[in-house]
Amino acid sequence: MPKFYARRRVSILAAFTGLIASLGLFNSPTASAALPTPVSAATARTYLASLTVATENRTGYSRDLFPTWITISGTCNTREYILKRDGSNVVTDSACAATSGSWYSVYDGATWTAASDVDIDHLVPLAEAWDSGASAWTTAQRQAFANDVTRPQLLAVTDNVNQSKGDQDPAEWMPSLSSYACTYVRAWVQVKYYYNLKVDSAEKTKLSSVLNGC
Repeated sequence: MPKFYARRRVSILAAFTGLIASLGLFNSPTASAALPTPVSAATARTYLASLTVATENRTGYSRDLFPTWITISGTCNTREYILKRDGSNVVTDSACAATSGSWYSVYDGATWTAASDVDIDHLVPLAEAWDSGASAWTTAQRQAFANDVTRPQLLAVTDNVNQSKGDQDPAEWMPSLSSYACTYVRAWVQVKYYYNLKVDSAEKTKLSSVLNGC
């Protein structure tokens, strides 16, 4: 997953802001608009039914097999591009590094004002993709997957939450904000369907359960 940042010292103000957000007392205006809108629950159920169910295999995996981050636009690499897309009032320097702004993390409802507190999550983790079929891809295909800003695959979230998620699938990890569950699994299924990736049985059961409640 994205680069591990040293654990930050969270200020009282930042902690309070995150608490209020998690309680749903205010919304970030960019929270719902940042991630490309996933397919509907009905479409996701159709996609899920067509995915091959198979046991996963991590033999030979290395994160280096998925080159990140590449230049997306101008001087902006993938991380910087997503930080600008997902943030509010983001100011960048000549190298496209974010110098100020705020980021609302849809996984846990926290809002951050330092880019170093934010990771760019691969919604379908790179290791999970490898396990599910990406081991047979070319390096160019894996690079495209790791830097996909078109599908609902990359989003800015709290760094510690992203690190806690690691390479787990929805049977093992879901965002703590239950209000984001439907969006999360719709995006997960869309990405797996687009890239023709497999699902394991526990993963499919969890995805089906959440989608049936959407």
